[in-house]
Amino acid sequence: MVDEDAGRTPDWLVVRRDGALDVPGAVVLAGAAARRRAGLFAALAAVLALPAYLGDTWDALADVLRDRLDAGPLTLLITDAGQLLVDEPSDQYGLLLAVLGDLATSAPHPLRVVLDEAAPS
Repeated sequence: MVDEDAGRTPDWLVVRRDGALDVPGAVVLAGAAARRRAGLFAALAAVLALPAYLGDTWDALADVLRDRLDAGPLTLLITDAGQLLVDEPSDQYGLLLAVLGDLATSAPHPLRVVLDEAAPS
């Protein structure tokens, strides 16, 4: 069987290259602050007011984000997304997308992630 969706970006994920910050209602996270997993978790905790017990594992992140999505929809705009997790092994970026994808397809409210990879001017 041929997977006709192979290579297609999922509906919950938007990749842009325009640098425009006009995503209504989005919570903005700077990718440069999230070059390492610890930085990502700290930045998410700050911009989303996540609980102090967040922890430092992907499962812990999934749990608190699911709790956040119990309260309502979430749009996360990651600026300079090309910097996201660049100082980590490459599988960490894939794990982040897997966590977000699972949440986007199973959480009670919608999750939308916008990765803005605009080139520096």
